[in-house]
Amino acid sequence: MPKMIVSIDGVVIKEVQLTKDRTTLGRRPYNDIVIDNLAVSGEHAVMQMSGTEVFLEDLNSTNGTYVNGKAIKKQLLQNGDTVEIGKYKIKFVHDGASDNHEKTMVINSGAVVGASEAPTVGNAAIKVMSGAAAGREVPLIKVVTTIGKPGVAVAAITRRPHGYVVALVEGAVKPTVNGIELDTEAVNLRHGDMIELAGTQMQFVQQ
Repeated sequence: MPKMIVSIDGVVIKEVQLTKDRTTLGRRPYNDIVIDNLAVSGEHAVMQMSGTEVFLEDLNSTNGTYVNGKAIKKQLLQNGDTVEIGKYKIKFVHDGASDNHEKTMVINSGAVVGASEAPTVGNAAIKVMSGAAAGREVPLIKVVTTIGKPGVAVAAITRRPHGYVVALVEGAVKPTVNGIELDTEAVNLRHGDMIELAGTQMQFVQQ
């Protein structure tokens, strides 16, 4: 019987046997596997069983679904695969496969992440529109770029395989994107989006 072992920071928090044809995973309480965390979308992913095979499908979640470090839309799961959603790791265990096969899967899948994902997203920058630094452009060359003033408001812009997302890290004053307040749940950024953070206006520019 296939099962999913959910852990965070190496601590197992739940084990779920996959007994149904369709098992849903998300933050909302009606999911079969509930992960109550802001990094997890309300309806994040679904596992579909077909005979002895289990397919994992991302349901257009905000932060994406990763298998062995690689972003996926839909993928057949192998014994020992690690599904990553936010800070949670979910190990897929299917009886009948050897330990050796399990290790090989993780190493092989992880090795090509850099090469396959890098070209999919164009370069981008944040252009400061107001204040003392108006006109300055900050290139988004790192995977995660933090902007703002510590103690006031800090946001993080993360480069993902499908594009860039922004989320609140800390601060009582919430930043806005096109006038809409940000929360800790990541929001996709598009070329020309206006970000206001700690009284400074910035524009997201994708090249």
